[in-house]
Formats: sequence, structure tokens, C-alpha cells
Amino acid sequence: MYTSFFGLNEKPFSITPDPRYLFMSERHAEALAHLIYGVRESGGFIQLTGEVGTGKTTLVRSLLQQVPETADVAVILNPQISRNEFLSAICEELGITLSGPTHSIKDLTNTLNARLLKNHAAGRRTILIVDEAQNLRVDVLEQVRLLTNLETTKQKLLQIILIGQPELREILSRNELRQLAQRITGRYHLEPLSRDETQAYVDHRLKVAGAVGQVFTKPAKRELYRLSQGVPRMINVIADRSMLGAFAEESHEVTPVLLRKAASEVSGKRATAYPAWVNWLRTAGVAAAGIGVVAALVAGANLLLESRNASTPASAAQGVPASMAPAAGGDRSPGAAPANDSAMRGAAPAISQPSVELDNLLSGQTDATNTDNAFAKLFELWGVDYDRRSARACQQAQGAGLSCLFQRGSLAQVRNLDLPVVLSLRDDESRQHQVVLSGLDDTHAFLSIGTDTYAVSLTQLGQYWFGEYLLLWRPQVDEVMQFIPGMRHAQVKWLRESLATIQGEPVAPMDSDYFDRDLEARVRDYQRERRLTVDGLVGYQTQIAINTDLNAGGIPSLARAN
Repeated sequence: MYTSFFGLNEKPFSITPDPRYLFMSERHAEALAHLIYGVRESGGFIQLTGEVGTGKTTLVRSLLQQVPETADVAVILNPQISRNEFLSAICEELGITLSGPTHSIKDLTNTLNARLLKNHAAGRRTILIVDEAQNLRVDVLEQVRLLTNLETTKQKLLQIILIGQPELREILSRNELRQLAQRITGRYHLEPLSRDETQAYVDHRLKVAGAVGQVFTKPAKRELYRLSQGVPRMINVIADRSMLGAFAEESHEVTPVLLRKAASEVSGKRATAYPAWVNWLRTAGVAAAGIGVVAALVAGANLLLESRNASTPASAAQGVPASMAPAAGGDRSPGAAPANDSAMRGAAPAISQPSVELDNLLSGQTDATNTDNAFAKLFELWGVDYDRRSARACQQAQGAGLSCLFQRGSLAQVRNLDLPVVLSLRDDESRQHQVVLSGLDDTHAFLSIGTDTYAVSLTQLGQYWFGEYLLLWRPQVDEVMQFIPGMRHAQVKWLRESLATIQGEPVAPMDSDYFDRDLEARVRDYQRERRLTVDGLVGYQTQIAINTDLNAGGIPSLARAN
């Protein structure tokens, strides 16, 4: 109804679990990594929990899009069934033909085991995903445990992922289910979004739906977080209703007032401008002197909420914008050295001003804050010439032995990688600006625009940056790849040698090209030390951290102010 009014292609806040709208916050990215690891690692038993509406089902849909072709998946969405029905449903999902209308538990288990052995012999994996697992009966949970007994002498035949609400953790903590709980190799709890993540979530969904301008004001997005407490489903319901309200009032912006009206309609309770305890104080009927105290408490409460909700921007990997997308092709030269060493580690930016207001800086530098200029500066920091007339930037980077990596993450993540990055900023008029973050300290970010570098407070940066950044890095392997436990590849030797150098201890056997459990344990130790996601997977961020620690190939770093 309101889509054409706001210039959208579709409703941005539908509660259906569409993977296109999956917003990869830091928590969602970690949860998805755990699930992907579970489906790729034979015999994994993974438990994912989260409050109602935090995006568990949407994560499952996204996971199913990334399942290897060599895997068969059985998804049980309605687990309120008996043991017999549970096993029958698994067989049905796997396409196993059952003869006759009824079958005993023994017959179903034998039939399922035969299929698992057949898949194992053919090099295929079998995965069972149970959604809403908190609704499983105790006897069905015991059947789940018995399914983990289906194995060869070397590995489990069935990988199981249990997804449910927090009650699942309480159920599995029962003494009678301790045997099942002990077999869970990975646990992850999905938390609601933070305030900054909520704002980025709203912008992300509007962008996917085709929005080109601002629909929710900044105060409205802050109010939406307060009303929803960061639960994605509540964000969707309230935001959708508020956009309908704005359409009815012929307003092209959603305000905090509209959001409170929408929240009242959704919940059936009056949504106020302050938390309940603040409103109680405001209407307590105290004397005039007391009213002054109440006002001070209210003001203090607002300041407290602002301080408590201030956090790093949202994270998660997203699709690359068309203007920044890596192009296919191009020769790589992993060993290529940078042309200009002056831009390498330790070079400090020349600060043009002690500190500037970011909104004034962006409004006065509109022509200089485009993607082309940002890439030119980023290439300069790597000592590589950038040709504006030639191929797209990431294709040029490949020709210099570099690779592009586009991410949605937090400032803490960028600080940990310690590489200059292109930040995508959005001003008050919803215009995008691309600038290079070339330095960082405890209070300021140093943004390089053209030939000048400006100091901007981290607080200001957080108001205009929603977590999108792009960096260049120099892979030290012959092909850009990710290392997964259980794989066999010649480049695994590079991983062993690198960790041995960094950690000062051999990763035996050093000449092995197999990513075994000992190597995985060393990877996890390294990730823990470097404050990376501890998943045992050597993705691009872990490789970048390794390259940084080895100072491989001359790498520019984020400079610090003197």
C-alpha cells in the first residue's frame, strides 16, 4: 500500500524470513559461521539459541543457501511429534521411500542408517536441522542422542543442528539429558541488536527494498530501538506499522511520535516517550520542589540511556555495492612488492587540522568524497598507482597482487585488522561519501580526503558510518581461498609455517598439507589471542591478521597521532 509513496520496490519490513534481507550483525555473522562450520565438519552437533524474533529462522534460510552440493539436508520445522513421526519425517526429507503405512522405531532407524552409510560411501554428507527444538519431547530428544550413535569407526554419519529459544538451554541442562548435552560440540546464543546495529538494520532493509532517501529520522531510529529493544521481529512489526501511519498522514518521514503510535497499536498498550519508571516519576504528583528533582532524574536518565546505548557500529559481511564490487579476472602476483615504501607501516598522516566537524567536512568536500578518489588514496597508501581511466579498482588491485575485501563490521574490528580502509559514510541528506580511514587512536579517526588528512572524533564518525568498509590486502597464497578444517591443500603448509613463526612453536607435522584437528586448535589459539572470531576457520580476516603479524610484503598500517 505505501511502497510507491516511499519509492520502494517492496515492503522492507515484512516478517517473512527472506535471506535477501538478512542483516549480518556481529552476532549474526558469528552464529552463521558456527552453523556453516557445523555443516562442513563431519559429525558436528551444534546448538543455536536466541530469543523470539532475533532472526534464527532467517539464519537457517541463509545457511541452506550455502550448503555444499555434496550434502543432503533434512529440515524439521514442526518438532511437536512422536519418536516414530520424527524418524519418518527425517526419512521423508531425505527422500527415502518407506514401504507400508507403519514402521517400528527399529525399522526406521535401520532404514535411515542404511542411507547414511550409502551417502558416506559416496562422499556425501547428511545434515539434520531441527528448528523450534525447544518443543521436542524428552523421548524425541533421547532419539536425537541415539542418532548420534550412527557412525563409522572414524566419524559420525549424521550432523545435527538444534535451533531453538532460550528454553532449549534449560531443557538440555536437565540431568536426564546430560548424555545428549555432552555431545554438543558447539553452542551459540543469538542476542538482540544494539542501538547502532538497529539503526544499521533499518537502513539495510530500506536499501534492499529500493529506498534512495531517508525514511526514518535519526531520532526515530533511536526511538525504534528503545521500543523494540533490538529484537528484529519487533523492529519489523513496529517499523511497518509506522510507515503505514506516515503514509496515512502523507508524511515522507517516520518520526518518534509515529513510532510510538505504531508500537501502541501493535502491543495494545500505550507507548510513552520515556521508560515506564521515568513516566511514573513524572506523574507521581509530587510537590513543586519534587518536580525539580524528577526533572533532573529524567534528564539524567536520558543521558544515562545515551551513554549506555553508545556502542560500535553494526557488523557483518554484506554484498559489495556496484561502485565498489570486485571484478573477476586479472593476474595476481602474491609476491609483488609495493612501489612506495614510504606509505608502509609506521607512516603517520599529516593532520591538516586538530579536529573538524564531520558534517561540515562532508558538505564542503562533496566532489572529493567519491569512490574514485577514495580508491586513488587507498592505492597510494599501498604504493600502487591507480588508473582512473582503466579497469575497475578491484581488478587493478588484482594486477598488483592485492585483493579487495568488502565487509560490514565494527570500528574495533577495523582497529584489530590495522589496515587503512575505505569507509562508506552517509550524511544528513542521505548522500553517500567514500573516505579513507588512514589513522586511528583512542579518541579520533584520521580521514584522508584528497591530499589532506582530517581528525574527526570517534563519536561523530559513529553518527555517519554504519559499518560498511572496504580494504585491500595481499594474499600470501597462490590463489585467494579460505582454509576449512578437514581440507587437504598444498597451501595448508603455508598456514602451518606462518603460525609456527608467529607462535614460536612448530605445528607438527610441518610438511603436512592436511588441515587436521591439531592445526585447528592452533588456529583457534591464534584467533583467541588476536581477538578474532574463534571458529577454527581461516577466512580472509584471519589471513589478513597473519599477514600483518608477519609483516608480509610491506603492509600499510593505521597510523596513530603523535
